Amino acid sequence: MIAAARKPSSARTRPMEARLVDELPKKGAWQFEPKWDGFRCLAFRTGVKVELRAKSGKPLTRYFPEIVAALKNVPAKRFVVDGELLIPQGATLSFDALQMRLHPAQSRIDKLSRETPAVLMLFDMLADTDGASLMDEMLDSRRHALEAFFKAAKSERLKLSPYSRKLLDAKRWLSRAGRGALDGVIAKPLEQPYLPEERAMLKVKCLRTADCVVGGFRYATGSKDIGSLLLGLYDDDGRLDHVGFTSGIAKAGQSALKKKLAPLRGGEGFTGNAPGGPSRWSTERSGQWEALKPVLIAEVRYDHVTGDRFRHGTKFLRWRPDKAPKQCTFDQLQKEARPGRLMKKLFG
Repeated sequence: MIAAARKPSSARTRPMEARLVDELPKKGAWQFEPKWDGFRCLAFRTGVKVELRAKSGKPLTRYFPEIVAALKNVPAKRFVVDGELLIPQGATLSFDALQMRLHPAQSRIDKLSRETPAVLMLFDMLADTDGASLMDEMLDSRRHALEAFFKAAKSERLKLSPYSRKLLDAKRWLSRAGRGALDGVIAKPLEQPYLPEERAMLKVKCLRTADCVVGGFRYATGSKDIGSLLLGLYDDDGRLDHVGFTSGIAKAGQSALKKKLAPLRGGEGFTGNAPGGPSRWSTERSGQWEALKPVLIAEVRYDHVTGDRFRHGTKFLRWRPDKAPKQCTFDQLQKEARPGRLMKKLFG
């Protein structure tokens, strides 16, 4: 008995995901692609109707009218594509601008769609231009269909993500990622169908480091243990701006850390942008923090920079007694290159 073909559904289908690994796979048949830093998006078209869905399944359609318009202008009337919503701004991709697009006011959405238009970076196809499901097809077949779709679309709002099947190319991209070109590399098995919600792909992220001044700390919730160190960098005017935090401090290291911080308590802390209240990502976190003399330097590992802050928590690597606090400036932080510039850098 032949199994029925799986069909993508805007109500039920979620994107295939990737598992974080330390290095690129050396054996097997793989397709390597840049890892883009935006909003994952499945785009569905049925007749005149276009739907955009986030990785969570939440609708994105109303927030990106320029992408909806671009997909409505595609000659094909039925298709499902997988990609990443990105906003090029100046010489970089702006995740801040992307977040600002999720606004409740329609007038604001319309204004931002004109001022900071998005692009949809395409990298997979779940249903072809006849509406036939491609989910059971291998990656090579899906990629051929996607390339034909992109060629016919002829839209400045749609981009086609580059790829290579050579490990040496992927290693070269990853080495350039360390200089801010991209966020990492995705490895996709060539002999595999599209598997929604499964971590069937691999991702290798470029993790960068920065030397930061410890301008303060927060206690762990309901405890006298130190929960996080607050990190700062000096701006061009010599002010210490709060840029993020590092946490995950082991119980075994609490005593030594408290001794290290004790003589520094009561210092001036941050002289520029200071820590605010609860994080927008975690509203339960206390807004209270203790200021320190800006003496200690911590080397931390980070992944993304949004604006002038680490988007996520960082990982503490080591103390840097060999560095002066004033050497800890913003020029250490690396920002992502915009798509066109990145493609030119990678492919010439």
